[in-house]
Amino acid sequence: MKRLFIIKVGTTFASTRRRFGDFDDWTREALGPVSTETEIIDAEHGAPLPAPEVCAGVVVTGAHAMVTERHPWSLAVEKWIPALIDGGVPFFGICYGHQLLAKAMGGEVGFHPGGQEIGTVGLELLPVCAADPLFHSLPARIAAHVVHSQTALHLPKDAVLLAASAHEPHHAFRVGHRAWGVQFHPEYTNFVMRDYIQAGERELEGRGIDISFLLKAIAETPHATLVLRRFGRFVDHAEASNRQPRERKRRWG
Repeated sequence: MKRLFIIKVGTTFASTRRRFGDFDDWTREALGPVSTETEIIDAEHGAPLPAPEVCAGVVVTGAHAMVTERHPWSLAVEKWIPALIDGGVPFFGICYGHQLLAKAMGGEVGFHPGGQEIGTVGLELLPVCAADPLFHSLPARIAAHVVHSQTALHLPKDAVLLAASAHEPHHAFRVGHRAWGVQFHPEYTNFVMRDYIQAGERELEGRGIDISFLLKAIAETPHATLVLRRFGRFVDHAEASNRQPRERKRRWG
């Protein structure tokens, strides 16, 4: 039976992991209840990637690495992504995964010219979201947790831009009908977001950023989390639809 794979491409701070878990834990929790069996693949530490034909869906997590560092495990995931897209496997990339999707499908990734974006920010959803399976019926402006220094400088050809912030013009996009990338972190809780700001306090203050302002601005992000939860439902629905012809064949064949 096919599975929903969470591809872990990063590890959080040791102190954060002890208190709150890691990228894969947050992602699995934010997906909510899914009927499709879920499996974690630790690609960062060399675990082999599954064949596209056994994937009901794929989520690629965030990471502390940079796409431009071209780690062997990162290049392997990047090379693997087009086969998933060509095979119609539902795909959801978060932050690093978002950037890998952009690069794998012909876009460009690099350091954001405006520097790092961190904290809870407002995202503007484009009108095209009204017809999107994950972003439909959300408010025109939603809150999301973010922390990133690199970005999708240029989206792949024919990508559909879905969301932007005042700082980041490419916060969410879709390729085809089943692949999404989000620069924001739908899996972050307020506690995780606070921890990331505090972990970077010295560096942020050195850049003249008011830490107290960032901490006070932390807010709930239910609509951002709903996007990831809807992806879990999307995978369940797609897998159920795929099973029906096989079940009819067994019954009547």
